[in-house]
Amino acid sequence: MKNTIKIMVILFFLSITSIHSQDTNQFFTKANTFFNTYVANGKVAYKDIKTNPALLNELVTEIVSIQVTKSKSAEYQAFWINAYNISVIKNVVDNYPLKSPLDKAGFFDKIKHTVAGKNLTLNDMEHKMLRAVFPKEPRFHFVLVCAGLGCPPIINEAYMPNMLEDQLQIQTQIAINNPNFIMVNKNKVKLSQIFEWYKGDFTQDGKSLVDFINLYRKEKIDAKAKVSYYPYDWTLNKQ
Repeated sequence: MKNTIKIMVILFFLSITSIHSQDTNQFFTKANTFFNTYVANGKVAYKDIKTNPALLNELVTEIVSIQVTKSKSAEYQAFWINAYNISVIKNVVDNYPLKSPLDKAGFFDKIKHTVAGKNLTLNDMEHKMLRAVFPKEPRFHFVLVCAGLGCPPIINEAYMPNMLEDQLQIQTQIAINNPNFIMVNKNKVKLSQIFEWYKGDFTQDGKSLVDFINLYRKEKIDAKAKVSYYPYDWTLNKQ
């Protein structure tokens, strides 16, 4: 009898694990199709999504109940990055047409989304679910896309657990080597305000901002370069 109960318990947990795996795999597959369909050259076809919102709505419904654990860090991070980017697009589409996400009051800090059973703002997703959980990972700033042209570009694929490390690395390199994102003129460098707002994320372990940037730059910046920041472009990243 005891062995039968043990077997039943094991089968129950195996079935729960299998259902979880199916749910997350289905989500990543659908998210990949969505970004592939509606994103090109770092811009989003908000008008097309507004006209045909079925796939977006499916994703929004799915992320309500999906559960991911911090112990599976790649799956956890990939899920929350995608959930953030999808939720940003949802905010834009719900209020489209917009010239900027800032045209909608509370876009980042008031509007709530139900994700993984929690009611969260976009800021909550970024700061509580990602940055606070993985404080040593500054590359989040190059994959979380705020719908403004000042952001690093959104990619036309989902972030996947088995590809996440490469995706984080590639997107960070793309941003940091983009002359419109980091503007170098002799011994002066103008940085996106992302580096000003989140300076602490980039200067851990005694690194300077230039030290961090040079980890990913093909053409290194002089360590003594004078650093300043250019204004953030909040123009909507629409196609």
